Amino acid sequence: MFDNIFFEKSIFQLRDLPKHNLPEVILCGRSNVGKSSFINSLFNKKDLARISSTPGKTRSINYYNIDEVFYLVDLPGYGYAKTSKTEREKWGKIISDFILKSGNIQLAIHLIDSRHKPTELDIRLNELLNIAELPYIVLLTKADKLKQSDYNRAVKNINVTFPELIPEENLFFYSSTKGKGKKEILKRFSRLFYLK
Repeated sequence: MFDNIFFEKSIFQLRDLPKHNLPEVILCGRSNVGKSSFINSLFNKKDLARISSTPGKTRSINYYNIDEVFYLVDLPGYGYAKTSKTEREKWGKIISDFILKSGNIQLAIHLIDSRHKPTELDIRLNELLNIAELPYIVLLTKADKLKQSDYNRAVKNINVTFPELIPEENLFFYSSTKGKGKKEILKRFSRLFYLK
């Protein structure tokens, strides 16, 4: 379990989806929220996902094959102002179409920076996941940058916008540097794909 993990392909349009019909876990969130760091730290592979120093640079849907059992699918980050409006709209439509039409998504992981309140784009993504009737969890990233006293505030901030989220059930803190939250996410994947 979690032994054979590799990057399979990047796609730029939905007609190029992989031929394997594996179940999917999708990662979605704003640019620079830490999706690549999450992937690398989760599987202890430093260079599995390329970490860009330029937010908003990932403009493809990236497929990671996990044990030939499921795909971890990294969707492009959204909301980075330096990309053109046309480009943002194009990728917004591709992401929406992917979420609504995939048919293979078993879980969505919505990453939000634990230091900030959800943005309007986070709210729209949440609405899209609900329209698609997808099970989802929210991961509050960069938890290593919080003081102990900040944790309760972060939960309150998120619950104002998303009152359905419950810590340790569908809301988790995550730190790519300290490993916080890693065990919980791997356990969720085990229950979904291996313990059947």
